[in-house]
Amino acid sequence: MTFKKLPALLSEALATRGYAAPTPVQAAVLEADAEGRDLIVSAQTGSGKTVAFGLAIADNLLDENSMARPARAPLALAIAPTRELALQVSRELEWLYGATGARVATCVGGMNPALERRALARGAHIIVGTPGRLRDHLERGTLDLQELAVVILDEADEMLDMGFREDLTVLLDATPEERRTLLFSATMPKPIIALARRYQRDALRISTVEENRGHGDISYQAMAIAPSDIQHAVVNLLRFHEAETAILFCATRDNVRHLHASLTERGFAAVALSGEHSQNERNHALQALRDKRARVCVATDVAARGIDLPGLTLVIHVEIPRDAEVLQHRSGRTGRAGKKGTAILLVPYTRRRRVEAMLRGARINADWVSPPSAEEIREADTERLLAQLMTPVEISDEDRAIAQRLLAERSAEDIAAALVHVHRSALPEPEELIADTRAPAPRSARQGFEDSAWFRLNIGRRQNADPRWVLPLLCRRGNVGRSEIGAIRIMDTETLFEVQQSVAARFLAKFRRKDEDDEGVEIAPVEGQPSMPPRPKRGKLDNAAPRAQRPPRQNRMRSTGPAGAPSADRKPGKRKKPDQYR
Repeated sequence: MTFKKLPALLSEALATRGYAAPTPVQAAVLEADAEGRDLIVSAQTGSGKTVAFGLAIADNLLDENSMARPARAPLALAIAPTRELALQVSRELEWLYGATGARVATCVGGMNPALERRALARGAHIIVGTPGRLRDHLERGTLDLQELAVVILDEADEMLDMGFREDLTVLLDATPEERRTLLFSATMPKPIIALARRYQRDALRISTVEENRGHGDISYQAMAIAPSDIQHAVVNLLRFHEAETAILFCATRDNVRHLHASLTERGFAAVALSGEHSQNERNHALQALRDKRARVCVATDVAARGIDLPGLTLVIHVEIPRDAEVLQHRSGRTGRAGKKGTAILLVPYTRRRRVEAMLRGARINADWVSPPSAEEIREADTERLLAQLMTPVEISDEDRAIAQRLLAERSAEDIAAALVHVHRSALPEPEELIADTRAPAPRSARQGFEDSAWFRLNIGRRQNADPRWVLPLLCRRGNVGRSEIGAIRIMDTETLFEVQQSVAARFLAKFRRKDEDDEGVEIAPVEGQPSMPPRPKRGKLDNAAPRAQRPPRQNRMRSTGPAGAPSADRKPGKRKKPDQYR
């Protein structure tokens, strides 16, 4: 399918930017039944919806010669939830309408309002802005909406979630009743439906979400890990993929700050984006990513809205998205314009079922894989280094002169080894991760544990045993590394674990030494392969009597009178609350 029935200057602009065929949402708004009508459009991030609504409003802006119509006041108003998204929309409309003479002005929070007022005074055909700043200009009398022909609400659901309902109402109430309203929203909650009913007339519903569900250009992976290992997993993923640009999503600005500081300390070139950063700081961070001075961006969902980084190939959900739509929005930062991308979810063991349900709801087929180990990262480093060194390059005379000096002092092997050392020393060290102790891998797959020794620890679930502190306890008391501890199987009253045979004797001797901090924790060797008792069914106690043998319910009441009669000091029909609920 190709672009059709477009003004000549818009067709030329699209061709110049490399647009050969419309995306599904762009094709939908160009259909005959959408011409001149109010629209409700559902399309996922990265689907080309900005160009779509730019094409949809062409009839409201251009004359028969593809030139912008004379106007005393703005003809189109585009409202977006964040500064970055508004600026991105403005840039897209500028190149699309650049040859037509249509002027685009932006009004967004965090920018100089005096410059915006001068731009509005000079006149603009299209205004793009955020709700709060647009309302401010409207109330000051610097924004005239009386000639408006079309309003676009971009990511309307997000604007309502962010508390812009009142601002939107004020702005829409100030527009002419006969204007068109194009509402773009990834989801259709009740507030969006109410907004559409109030401000739209006979709107055409367009949805391309189902059609694109799952985003074929994005490869999804999910990794079940120990909660305490999330930061370590992030480090290993960044080191393993060595993506040109990666974005890490956190739920709160505090978590963004903490993760950004941790990655910077480890040597990653990282920037942070959250609500606590000023517009100037955000601009510097984004420019650092575009200039390749930084390769990692740690951000919250809202702060990442509108970010468009062409080289973004990796998205890591450090904290689980709140729903399937947020998962789509986050992941849609990559896999754009036909390029491939990878989206990875880090899933604490206890939340795997929730994530599986979310993926089913989003119709996403994610591969459940293990996070990369330190050994896998080093192997990938080696392959990348060899490929880099074997790539033909132009060598200057100055480079050859230095090479000759080096060869005069050292052998070629020593120089090559020094080069490898310099390269590796500049890379952040990978982390050792806690193994998934809930379901140990087959013994044949556990390298180094073909002939392991098993031990018994006198603590279990009833003592709140958890791999997050059991493993560090074993390593500290036994003076061994994490890689020398194998499977850990936590049961009701004890914990079984395996240790590499080569260190078993030393481990046992070290562990049995007294430690005041772990008083009462004891260890004993286990002969051979331990047998695992079947796990009891949830909700059924081991000592529960069969139902047929239990006394009638009324006979089990706490009572001082005859069986089944209420206590004398208690009114019939009322239960006394336990002390802990008073």
